[in-house]
Amino acid sequence: MNHPEKRVVDFINQHHVLTLATCVENYPWCANCFYVYLEDENCFVFTTDNTTKHAQDAMENPSVAGSVVLETSIIGKIRGIQFRGIMKIPENELASKAKTAYLKKFPFAILMNTSLWIVQVNYIKMTDNRLGFGKKIIWESEE
Repeated sequence: MNHPEKRVVDFINQHHVLTLATCVENYPWCANCFYVYLEDENCFVFTTDNTTKHAQDAMENPSVAGSVVLETSIIGKIRGIQFRGIMKIPENELASKAKTAYLKKFPFAILMNTSLWIVQVNYIKMTDNRLGFGKKIIWESEE
């Protein structure tokens, strides 16, 4: 499996909230989720109740998109990623690894009655204006 380059992974690991976009029957939806990123598996891990709109949408159409951004009003410091992937409930060893990583980063989540989900990332576009205005770094899965 090929992986995104280090500066993309470093950016992802410096943040903890992603915006997730789903779409079913031409009705788009966005949700914001706390996440942890599993580098070896190239996936975002987050929790949500299975009755939420985005979880229900993913059960019908698991293809999702999302973003992680640095909040800044200084154009020269703009950085962020946009991604696509498959949203699903992790299974077996991945479920165990995801749960351990998520609870390590967000221990309060143990008190929540939610389900663990992942987005298996297959495309990332990073914008990093520190490298030059509008500079893009593209990564795409070989699978």
